[in-house]
Amino acid sequence: MTDRLPHALRSDALDNRERILDAARAVFAVDGLDVPMREVARRAGVAPATLYRRFPTKEMLVTEAFAEQMYACRGVVDEGLADPDPWHGFCQVIEKMCELHARDRGFTAALMSTFPKAVDFEARREYALRAIDELARRAKEAGRLRPDFVLDDVILVLMANSGIHVTSPTAQVSASRRFAALAISAFQASPDVSPLPPVARLAPPASVSRRGQVG
Repeated sequence: MTDRLPHALRSDALDNRERILDAARAVFAVDGLDVPMREVARRAGVAPATLYRRFPTKEMLVTEAFAEQMYACRGVVDEGLADPDPWHGFCQVIEKMCELHARDRGFTAALMSTFPKAVDFEARREYALRAIDELARRAKEAGRLRPDFVLDDVILVLMANSGIHVTSPTAQVSASRRFAALAISAFQASPDVSPLPPVARLAPPASVSRRGQVG
């Protein structure tokens, strides 16, 4: 019986940790990063002391909650850099980054925040931003990206993308894809007339006329 106890305790601690992280991701996605730690504990079904024992600071909780998304972000920019066509790679990064953030709005807030003590998280973010900047430089040299583009424009797109609020995850992603296509069109040195992704209905059908104007 005593031999099983340490294993059971470790298992319980692991379960608590995962419940806390799942609750944090869910509440951050809806209410942002300003949610009190006690509310995260309540949503996770654990005592505040248990949460603080695992994550003594909000910074530690946020960076751990979105560690997986940061890895995914790195994968997206690495894939873009590896594309022999820098413009195509740049477009893929914008599209996939917008979709990644549409699926988890809390990640957008985390990416825009500063966590001086979270060295790994900060390093991964800096790597992603430098990689996008390098990809943009290549796309400019290829004559495909407008010369006045700056890295802050990507941040602006992600911030605007996080403001899309619709009733279902599917509609959220659909709207994000269309928004990304519009942004990419604006970034082109010589905009073409490539077709946009399908429209995501954002207004009640009764309020939109057949000509697409609010009436």
